[in-house]
Amino acid sequence: MGDRWHVEVDRSVCIGSGMCVNHAPEGFQLDSARQSRPTEEECDAGEHVLAAAEGCPVEAITLTLAGSGEVVFPPEE
Repeated sequence: MGDRWHVEVDRSVCIGSGMCVNHAPEGFQLDSARQSRPTEEECDAGEHVLAAAEGCPVEAITLTLAGSGEVVFPPEE
C-alpha cells in the first residue's frame, strides 16, 4: 500500500488559474467562484497531484502525508 496525501487548497490565496485542474483533472475542480478545491481530502500519492501543486502560480496547494501530517509540498525553506 502506497502513501496517501491530505490535499488542501488555501482559498484565500487561490487565484483560480486552473493549472491544478489542467495537471490533475480528477483531483481538483473549480467552483462557481473559480476557486480551486480538491475532489477528495485524501488521495493516493501521485505525480499528477504533485505536478498540480508545483504548477500552482501562488502555491495555494498544500500536500501532507495522511496520518503523520508531514509536509510533502511546498518544501520547507
